[in-house]
Amino acid sequence: MNNLYSRTWDEKRDFIRMRVDTEITLAVDNSDIKVNGYCRDLSGAGMLIEVEEELTAGATCRTSLPSSNDAFPALDATVKVLRCTQVDENTFQVGAEIVEIAS
Repeated sequence: MNNLYSRTWDEKRDFIRMRVDTEITLAVDNSDIKVNGYCRDLSGAGMLIEVEEELTAGATCRTSLPSSNDAFPALDATVKVLRCTQVDENTFQVGAEIVEIAS
């Protein structure tokens, strides 16, 4: 059975997730606070980011995700932290919604 109902939950999202595993910089709540981390996956609506500091749900961050291809510019966006989960002593996973992409 190869239809919508046989797909797993992750595949039913509006946007497919792409695994990217690249460095990312976040500027928290329009401040001078910069947090470096790794963007683990990216979709049209959001991203999963790993950082060493806890971020507050509801915070907004300006992000810069560099491109590894000269034909494509870096992805500069504003994201909203939806959740922040501690994975281990030094790692937090941040689920973030993309609210605006810089032009």
